[in-house]
Amino acid sequence: MSAKIKRIGIIALFVLPAMFFYGTFNVIGIIRTFYYSLMEWKGISANMEFIGLNNYLELLKDTYFWNSLKNNLILVAVSLAIQMPGALMLAVLINKKMKGTRFFRTVFFMPMLLSTVATGIMWILFYDPYFGLMNNILKKLGLKSVAFLTGSSALPSILFVICWQFIPFYMIIIKAGMTNIPAEVYEAAKIDGANGIQCFWKITLPLLMPTIRSSAVLQLVGSLKYFDLFYVMMGGTPNTSTELMATYMYKKGFTEFRMGYASSIAGSMFIICFVIACLFLLVTNRREVE
Repeated sequence: MSAKIKRIGIIALFVLPAMFFYGTFNVIGIIRTFYYSLMEWKGISANMEFIGLNNYLELLKDTYFWNSLKNNLILVAVSLAIQMPGALMLAVLINKKMKGTRFFRTVFFMPMLLSTVATGIMWILFYDPYFGLMNNILKKLGLKSVAFLTGSSALPSILFVICWQFIPFYMIIIKAGMTNIPAEVYEAAKIDGANGIQCFWKITLPLLMPTIRSSAVLQLVGSLKYFDLFYVMMGGTPNTSTELMATYMYKKGFTEFRMGYASSIAGSMFIICFVIACLFLLVTNRREVE
């Protein structure tokens, strides 16, 4: 019994530092966010007025918030529809033993190495309506130039950049999952007469489902709380067509100094992310069992 207690103590000793930082910067932060959401507070003074659920009631009637949620859901759909298949395709390519594979691994991963600000500025220059690369390509093809970052073109343009940046991240995760698939399984399948396509659909894809599911959860949560590129590429003032929940929260908190209302947006984001992620895991786990 003493050896078991000693082992538990050693485990706790290693876990406690991580739990301390997680609790300090995550759990306490979440609790304080919900606390501030019940207040009328400007964020620049110590005076706070308790108003109960009034911020949440106002949020339910806020059409700008619902529009930002719609844009977040579009981002979720695009991420799942483009990033995951693209990452899977690239992971399959770099997993093959071909000449130049190491070079292409590096090239494919390069977008993920750039900082978000650098990526945003680079693509702003690419999208420039006068001397940008994208419009020059359109002119070469005999097409009209497009104002990529204005009007209805803004959201698809930024979504394209997000997919370009994050596909390599999920490519590496899926590639790591592929390395855990035993080579003997493929050898046995080839002996039975299976070709490459059959091996992919019958072996690779089913055995990668836990990895793909974890990546999908990361995409869901990341898309629902996304902020960076929208803020950088829209000059810090996203319009209604590109407003996300996070940018709207920032605007209310640090531009209009309604920190209590901004906290209610943050609290709503947490609830939405938690519920959607749990539902996704519940549905995918049930299908896997079936």
